[in-house]
Amino acid sequence: MANTLRLTIVTPEAEVFSGEVDMVTLPGVDGELGVFPMHTPLMTQIEPGELVLRRGTEETHMAVGEGFAEITGDHVTIITDMAIEADSIDEAAVEEARRRAEARLAEKLSAEDAALVQATLARATAQLKVKRARKR
Repeated sequence: MANTLRLTIVTPEAEVFSGEVDMVTLPGVDGELGVFPMHTPLMTQIEPGELVLRRGTEETHMAVGEGFAEITGDHVTIITDMAIEADSIDEAAVEEARRRAEARLAEKLSAEDAALVQATLARATAQLKVKRARKR
């Protein structure tokens, strides 16, 4: 019986993480999902939020965007449009992006533009939540 999961996180730019973890917590569209070794296989959509990797007593917190997670008994693959470790988030830059997105939503936008701005706002909000939670 395996005691760890092989976790791979991929964005359009690069493979962000590949390694062994004891547990991963995902922001699923139906709520937070904790995955341990030997988890029931499934594929699920993830939404912008916090992803937590646990290795022993160490935790790594990441802000992730929209995407999908494929879970098998011993492997989790996450494909997402954004994955940033909490320590790498530039809070001031992300706060400015959030403000710009909120201002754009007040404008008259096409449905397509509004969806793009909403996605930008969701990613910025996720990053700020993760960054600010780690500062406590």
